[in-house]
Amino acid sequence: MKPSEEQIVIDLKSGKDINNMMRSIITLYKERLYWHIRNIVKNHDDTDDILQNVFIKVFQNISKFKGESKLYSWLYRIATNESITFLNKQAAKKGISNEELNTILVSNLKADVYYDGDEMQYKLQLAIASLPQKQQLVFNMKYFQDLKYKEMSEILETSEGALKASYHLAVKKIEDFIKSN
Repeated sequence: MKPSEEQIVIDLKSGKDINNMMRSIITLYKERLYWHIRNIVKNHDDTDDILQNVFIKVFQNISKFKGESKLYSWLYRIATNESITFLNKQAAKKGISNEELNTILVSNLKADVYYDGDEMQYKLQLAIASLPQKQQLVFNMKYFQDLKYKEMSEILETSEGALKASYHLAVKKIEDFIKSN
């Protein structure tokens, strides 16, 4: 039986077996975090590398988790920050903007053996890539992961109202992009 998030936090605060707790965290969140990261960086291999870095950071900093937010919010925040840092480094290394990098990453999807989307899904990815980074994050978290605005607010540390506005703006831009292409 795998422990609940609440039990993991209780064990964490009591200083119980960190290795077992980390195994539980990985079991509970590996798949969800993988898809969260994958929606940001697009590439399977990069996603695996980032996910590994996320769990290393979690392991190194687990004692600092205060329980003021939900554990998954903390994990998603780390995954989001690691993904954005990765993209910023890739763009800087190539001497291009993040927007240009996103377009390249999406255009590489068709060659990715792990991508099985159809033409409409590919168009959607192109449309998402055309959005500013914050709108991409909000759209991906709401549309693909079906997170609530309250959950996104904890992860992205911004107001629910701002997130709702970002999401609706993103949807409008995506609709316009798809209609014009």
